Amino acid sequence: MARWLIALFAMQLCSGATAAAALDAKRIGDLTGLPTEAADGVVKVSKPRGDIRETVDGRALKPFQGLTSWAAFQPSGSGAIVMGDIVLLENEANPALSAALEGGLEVTALHNHFFYDSPRVYFMHIGGSGDEEKLARAVRAVLDAAEQAPKGDGFGGPAVAGEDAIDAAPLEAILGGHAQAKDGMAKFVFGRTAAMHGTTMGAPMGVNTWAAFAGRNDAAVVDGDFAMLESEVQDVLKALRSAGIDIVAIHSHMAHEEPRIVFLHFWGKGPAEDLARGIRKARDTQEAGKRAGAPSPRG
Repeated sequence: MARWLIALFAMQLCSGATAAAALDAKRIGDLTGLPTEAADGVVKVSKPRGDIRETVDGRALKPFQGLTSWAAFQPSGSGAIVMGDIVLLENEANPALSAALEGGLEVTALHNHFFYDSPRVYFMHIGGSGDEEKLARAVRAVLDAAEQAPKGDGFGGPAVAGEDAIDAAPLEAILGGHAQAKDGMAKFVFGRTAAMHGTTMGAPMGVNTWAAFAGRNDAAVVDGDFAMLESEVQDVLKALRSAGIDIVAIHSHMAHEEPRIVFLHFWGKGPAEDLARGIRKARDTQEAGKRAGAPSPRG
């Protein structure tokens, strides 16, 4: 009898925990401002991008064909988890990305889904866990940031001269590395290692962070690529965005590598030393992660 009572009490506890974990679909809908669909405990909100007159290969693309932003919420031990995919025009991408980070969401990918599309459309994948209300508010903030993004067909800011005359010395002092020089430009490469097919690979095989500066030191552009462990991605994103550097892609370059390496492509405009400080700040977050005990990227 005692065992039967204990089992019954355990079942009641489990039932109570399940009930407590159920998500409030109406509340999520109210906070995101979007209609909800609920099935199997998952609450999904969607926003078709009917405002984008999209064509792919000359044919009109309907929202039903993948031109719809969405976020799905599922109960978890921490309250809820969210995953989503946000449809963005180029001018909307970085405001939306910054809003996601500020709202406590993770940005896990930024890339295209189509070729020969006009206008060019990008997709930002998001995730997060915690209180469902906080997550829902963050999703709403991402959508609002995209909607309110300044219009334009460029990165903004003053024009950068076409002639290159970068003085690498102050950038070397900031970045702590030796620059490769070519035709007035300066490029920095910082290698990492990963293993594929039982072989360790490093910078010459593309496992590296790099940044190339062009223009002049007072008005420069920088483009490049960050090689990151999964645990480093969000801090690198935050550091680059806080420095005004735009993110243009987040994706993988390899398959079955150990450890997994995520790559981030960026573009920045401004004084070269300011851009270098932003890149250094992002690299410093990676070093801080290593000191805190994050896994070392060794093959």
